[in-house]
Amino acid sequence: MGTDYVHGYTPAETRRLTDQAQTLADLLHGGTSYPAGSRVLEAGCGVGAQTVQLVTRSRGIDLVSVDISEESLAEAKARVAATGAQVEWHHGDLLDLPFADASFDHVFLCFVLEHLPNPHDALVRLRRHLKPGGTITVIEGDHESAFFHPRSTAAQAVIDCLIDLQAEAGGDSLIGRRLQPLLKDAGYDDVRAWPCTVYADETLPHLVDGFTRKTFIAMVESVRDRAIAAGMRTPAEWAAGIRDLEKAAESGGTFHYTFFKAVGRT
Repeated sequence: MGTDYVHGYTPAETRRLTDQAQTLADLLHGGTSYPAGSRVLEAGCGVGAQTVQLVTRSRGIDLVSVDISEESLAEAKARVAATGAQVEWHHGDLLDLPFADASFDHVFLCFVLEHLPNPHDALVRLRRHLKPGGTITVIEGDHESAFFHPRSTAAQAVIDCLIDLQAEAGGDSLIGRRLQPLLKDAGYDDVRAWPCTVYADETLPHLVDGFTRKTFIAMVESVRDRAIAAGMRTPAEWAAGIRDLEKAAESGGTFHYTFFKAVGRT
């Protein structure tokens, strides 16, 4: 199950993922903890930014973290080693994992399904690895939930480039809005989904810096070269769009974005 990670495997992307995880830790991980001794599968751990949250918020779990990128796994191992936590690491494809059926108590995915060409198949395969009564927790974003002040068609155009490029790569950056039906259709029971909203203005400087600038604008900037090469925007149009988007992080600007979180059972 190859995936074209539209943001790229770069040091800048690693920094962005780290900033995002730290800034949104309470928002995204609030209410998610696993009992000590639970066997937990983190499917798609990336550079380990969310892995750190899992091992620090659910101490004593037996965590197995998997990713398709060996480079990302190396980053994750180094990051988690600093916490002193023990994690079992695997390089592999979510559609072909080397684990027995019904061998995990819980499965956790964060910002993974949006990059997969067939998230339904991935969810079905992962369900096989869960014990009866086990849970799956999924967190995803929805780029069309981004709105900001001051309004700007140029800024919206560069965001749309990200949405379109991710779709061309086989992903879906709007997947957050459909987590509930996705999990239900994949055979999970008792599926619940809810929004996790970020709002930032000058009275919330940690969110302006950590989310508006270092997470969202940095994410849009990551596809600059692709967008220009594809003829979606000229270099001048791209620069104008980013300048306008940055106004949302300045005095008098505001920014809003919604993530979605869903939990289901086997």
